[in-house]
Amino acid sequence: MAFGSFDKGADAPMAEINTTPLVDVMLVLLVVFIITAPLLTNAVKLDLPQASAAQHQDKPQAIRLAIDAEGKMFWNDAPVESGVLRSRFAEAAAANPEVELHLRADKSVRYELVAITLADAQSAGVSRIGFVTEAD
Repeated sequence: MAFGSFDKGADAPMAEINTTPLVDVMLVLLVVFIITAPLLTNAVKLDLPQASAAQHQDKPQAIRLAIDAEGKMFWNDAPVESGVLRSRFAEAAAANPEVELHLRADKSVRYELVAITLADAQSAGVSRIGFVTEAD
């Protein structure tokens, strides 16, 4: 039985490397490492000290601003006039720079009123603004 290439004759040495056994061995090693790798991680047992202090629960102040269908505005559920709104935003931003504005607007409110309110808040220094919506 002769091993060799068809184009060079039966007496020529074989110049091709058979990579099939190499691929088989590599796949077996890969499977072995995939199975054994999670078993090699050892957890270190530590006896950690217990803290007696309570966690700090300081949350940034939030302004709840609601705009109803008629365009009336409510600052933390209290009615407010639109002319006073910019000064109230400036006072809140001066008291706490991390103050958040949670805006709830009726879906029938004109976008122009919402855009003016957002512009007033941003110009007064309130940079954290969120829109409150309801799920269907």
